[in-house]
Amino acid sequence: MKLKKIIILILFSAFFTLNAQYVNKWMSVGTLHNWYSEIGGEREHGFQPIQQFGMQWPAQYNYQDMQCARGLWIGAKNFTELEGTFRDFKVVHVGPRVTGADEFFPVKFELKSDFMPTPVFVDGVESYSKFVEITEEDVDENLFADRVIYNEVNTQMGITMKRKIFQFSNEYHNNYIVTEYTFINSGNIDGDAEIERPNNPLEGVYFYFQGRYSIVREVRFLLGNSAGWGVNTMLDARGDGRVDADNPDNLRFQFAWHGKYNDFNEYDNIGAPIFHPDEGWGAVIDDADTVGRLGAAQFLGLMTLHADKSPNDPSDDPSQPSTTFYISSDHKINFNNSAFNDARMAEEYEWISKGHPNKRHAELIEPSGNYAQPQNDPSKGSQNGAGYSMANGYGPYDMAPGDSVRIVIVEAVAGISRDKAIEVGKKFKDGVISALEKNEIALSGKDSLFQTFKRAKDAYDNDWNLPKPPLPPSNFTVQSAGGRIDLSWEFDPSNGGAVTGFEIYRTSTEQVVGYASNEYYSKYELAATLPADARTFQDTAISLNTAYYYYIQAIGNEIPGNPALNIPNHKIKSSRFFAQTYAPATKKTPGADKLTSNVRVVPNPYIISADPNNLLYPGEENKLAFVNIPGECTIKIYSEIGELIDTINHNDGSGAAFWYSTTSSNQFVVSGLYIAVITDDKTGDREIVKFVVIR
Repeated sequence: MKLKKIIILILFSAFFTLNAQYVNKWMSVGTLHNWYSEIGGEREHGFQPIQQFGMQWPAQYNYQDMQCARGLWIGAKNFTELEGTFRDFKVVHVGPRVTGADEFFPVKFELKSDFMPTPVFVDGVESYSKFVEITEEDVDENLFADRVIYNEVNTQMGITMKRKIFQFSNEYHNNYIVTEYTFINSGNIDGDAEIERPNNPLEGVYFYFQGRYSIVREVRFLLGNSAGWGVNTMLDARGDGRVDADNPDNLRFQFAWHGKYNDFNEYDNIGAPIFHPDEGWGAVIDDADTVGRLGAAQFLGLMTLHADKSPNDPSDDPSQPSTTFYISSDHKINFNNSAFNDARMAEEYEWISKGHPNKRHAELIEPSGNYAQPQNDPSKGSQNGAGYSMANGYGPYDMAPGDSVRIVIVEAVAGISRDKAIEVGKKFKDGVISALEKNEIALSGKDSLFQTFKRAKDAYDNDWNLPKPPLPPSNFTVQSAGGRIDLSWEFDPSNGGAVTGFEIYRTSTEQVVGYASNEYYSKYELAATLPADARTFQDTAISLNTAYYYYIQAIGNEIPGNPALNIPNHKIKSSRFFAQTYAPATKKTPGADKLTSNVRVVPNPYIISADPNNLLYPGEENKLAFVNIPGECTIKIYSEIGELIDTINHNDGSGAAFWYSTTSSNQFVVSGLYIAVITDDKTGDREIVKFVVIR
């Protein structure tokens, strides 16, 4: 038995070593969040041991991930290795499943920002959703975007990939992320500075991107696990050499949405209406969130903004990408890739240079084009019934030593609003509208994606000269208090640009029906509009002992809209994601005037195992409260034998203090009887209460 445990531990450790060998960074200043790896591609399980992770939109909600795996392959023909071996085809790979080790060699990976991030504290503890490390050395006040990742990777082929990944927090441009690739025939085939192949021309070079997507992670827990692998993902394309009425500007992109899922027969699944909680997945979907909300009405897409005609002609080639195909996600060429397997590389090169299909995936699955009344399985014909991934190949390019090729792509997600998803889903569940009506509204989210692409193209054509929002507060503090929650922040007008005021938004565990009852990502409402010189706000119009979450935005001047891009006149705002709390604050009962025998411990006894879902204090494990205490007092907690195990200095003016069942050295207490001595700091009066903790 011990040997089995050791083997499991070794395997577990090896798995995490494999996933931790490359550094990853978040791009997360807008409503779309995604992670990027220093190796140059975001492979399956490349960040966390979660198969569906990344491309989160709208990112203020949990479990909105849509990315299963992405890959970058670079291929060429008539290639001679350094030692003289001739190959008809040479392909180097990172992802969608292989790590890229020994084929891709990262040499640079930096995240830059135009300002220092805002530290956010709740009750004295720093609060954040995604850890982003930015130092003063990483700040560039003249940065054209809000954040930029600079990544440089050499490859075994001798091509160096440089990519610049960036995002804007402007509210009408914050749901897309741009990547500008520059591929250089550097002759460097490893991770050091030495040039091993200084005089090596490359023939027939292709740059091939493959993405496996599933929309969206939250609903896989409701519909079935394979939905999280993209089994029911529908793919379509525009600008691939054909004229489409809904694409008058002839933009070039592929996109994906949540299609028919044959293994789910309870009701029509387009848009993934949520009728009941998930079962057996750890309560991802809450009871309160089962009114029918459409959980997967998003559309994800990848658009080409620019691709060089040749290394000698940097003008845009409208025929690129030359390959816009769909490939079975479990196709054999997506496993065990090797830059030394000639037969396999010949197959891979055939795929990356495949061109455009006679029928797009959506046409193959639903020849009628009636996607609102789907009849067929989106995985039809795929290997193992695993569904399809989208593929874009750019080339062929002949590259002399030192030649470079520039490609710019934008990834975006859009769809109907959360409020609309609730409204429509509820009507469908209640029988007010039909499945067809529900589907037509859900699929109208495609228009939002197309609009996003138009905005991104316009921004690119104008050299990314977008109106910059004001900076957020330089810090943001939220503190639970008696009869209120105190919010405070600092802001330097000389650094933050023109600011006309601040807006504070809040959400709570008491939410509108249709939102999870115990999570911070529920519906937010405007709590306060404050002048530019405001630095504090006391929130009193809230319920007692209820968890609240906040974000604050700096409000700038009004700027003109752009009707062609569906942008109205508006006051520009800093991003909510710069100054948002992810831990709860509470309005506590006001402190007692004096210490009395009414002091209580809640709950008492505290049987932790009997409350696995933390119903009394949702999301806060091992928490109990001392109530009816003075606003300023000291609480000393002793074991049954009189050993002092923790001290609470309570001074926020409230009548409640919380304890998380830990000692002063942050160790969880064992089951037993405990004694609390409460001393009124003003009068010196003392009260003793006993309570029991049972694990």
